[in-house]
Amino acid sequence: MNNWLTALFNQYLGGFANTVLGWFNFRAEDPAHPWETWLVMELVVAAILMIVVAFLRPSLSADKPGRLQHIFESLYGFLRGQAVDVGLEHPDKYINWLGTIFITILTMNLLGIIPLFQSPTMYVYVPAAFAVMTWLYYHSMGIRELGVLKYLAKFGGPILALAPLMFVIEIIGDVARMLSLSVRLYGNMFAGEQITTVFIGLTYLIVPALFMALHVFVSFLQAYVFTLLTMIYLSLGTSHEH
Repeated sequence: MNNWLTALFNQYLGGFANTVLGWFNFRAEDPAHPWETWLVMELVVAAILMIVVAFLRPSLSADKPGRLQHIFESLYGFLRGQAVDVGLEHPDKYINWLGTIFITILTMNLLGIIPLFQSPTMYVYVPAAFAVMTWLYYHSMGIRELGVLKYLAKFGGPILALAPLMFVIEIIGDVARMLSLSVRLYGNMFAGEQITTVFIGLTYLIVPALFMALHVFVSFLQAYVFTLLTMIYLSLGTSHEH
């Protein structure tokens, strides 16, 4: 599914994309249209966040914080409080990742509300990438916190005789977390995007506004759920069992 911005990228930057792919010995399925909509929308989100940071950074102040600073400080306090509530030890170590995940996913979810744009998270590749990165992150943090042997021992359970069986079961369940994270986010955003698009095409003003409001609610909810599950997985992976 292409949109106007993807068409512009393919028209004016298609050669550049093919050149970059060639550096890594890849070839686009359609060399005339190497840019995919989900990738273009991700670049739009990256540009939006960079602009927000460019406005925020020079105005940071401990004495007279502006509205934008208040919003991000409130978000920091909220995420940190949630991390503490789920039992994550030393949440300040992980707040950068948690904040990045929440803000990026939320911005991607909300992008679809803007006419002529689409949410990147309605394409399965994007939620899957976030899920894989999160999976790698909480495992790397667990290993860093506990060490390789102690971390792997967590998968064996408390009963030594059942450790081989429990290890296999735990590994399967752990890998399934990636599927759960990606499918939940993708399914909700894809459905929301399709419903909103259909009703905007069939009706005017009131009904589309209601569905757009629902889209905003789902966008916040899914970003929160993804981040909350990341906190829980981090808590389980980094906790010191006494």
